[in-house]
Amino acid sequence: MLKLWAEETLPKLSGKSDLAKAFRYMLSRWESLVRYLGDGRLAIDNNAAERAMRGVALGRKNYLFAGSDKGGERAAAFYSLIETAKLNGLNPELYLRDILAKIADHPVNRVAELLPWNWAKQKNQPAIAA
Repeated sequence: MLKLWAEETLPKLSGKSDLAKAFRYMLSRWESLVRYLGDGRLAIDNNAAERAMRGVALGRKNYLFAGSDKGGERAAAFYSLIETAKLNGLNPELYLRDILAKIADHPVNRVAELLPWNWAKQKNQPAIAA
């Protein structure tokens, strides 16, 4: 119904108006716009992805103070661990506290045990609410 109305209304608008540009944009991407209607697994928006990136966007200014390329690489490793913990339903703070407390004495050939998906199994850790 929206598509039909937009197609009928577009010729009545000034071609250079912002509204006409918006209608042309919407109509040219119509299949993508309504794709979620045919597949229940698709979200109507990308809010979940944007929420996941919020921490990175907010910390952007702090990256200037990583001090060096190595500092930036370390920060990237921590961000990866934190986000992976979240994806595995863990509380990132509890996870990091535990692995940082034991990593110095942990055998290097068993470091995989400390990865979020393995840690959760060992601890029988309940998933946190998303």
